[in-house]
Amino acid sequence: MTIVRITEPAVEPVSLPEAKLWCKVDGTEDDALITGLIKAVRRSAEHLMQRTLITTTWELVRDAFDPQLRLEMPKILSVVSLKYLDVNGVQQTLDPADYVLDADSSPGYLVPAYGKAWPSTYGQINAVRARYTAGYGATADLVPESIKAWMQLHIEHYHKNRGAAVIGTIVSPLPYAEGLLDEGRVWLF
Repeated sequence: MTIVRITEPAVEPVSLPEAKLWCKVDGTEDDALITGLIKAVRRSAEHLMQRTLITTTWELVRDAFDPQLRLEMPKILSVVSLKYLDVNGVQQTLDPADYVLDADSSPGYLVPAYGKAWPSTYGQINAVRARYTAGYGATADLVPESIKAWMQLHIEHYHKNRGAAVIGTIVSPLPYAEGLLDEGRVWLF
């Protein structure tokens, strides 16, 4: 199973002015650096939580239909399309009436609609593609404050500590902050 990020979010959960205020930075000489840190730290938070923060388009790629298609990086907002290669190798788009989205679960799932079954696919890798949007929403105010606080702490840390780490030690840069992500983590059991 592969998921591919198709689009980046239109905004970041933490804006440049917010990050600069947290880092106690005046002026514009570090704007490019801080902008890069915002994106890197957001992606790190998303990776650690297995969750999308701001509306982003993803694509699940499978070799064939599974009984249920697991859509990673929730909260799943909508299905853009569900395409597959039919038995003749021709790409088809499945009618949305033929499947149901479980957006309440984290991760989300696509399953055949009642009385329906997944179609047969061409025997080739990457024959099924489910494109979907996920995230808390399109604006930063929809992201939980605890996650934004984690981001701010890490942006500030990386802004101030640009050099090498102590050799012989593996330590999270801010171990006391890790619990701030728990609210948004996808827990798989």
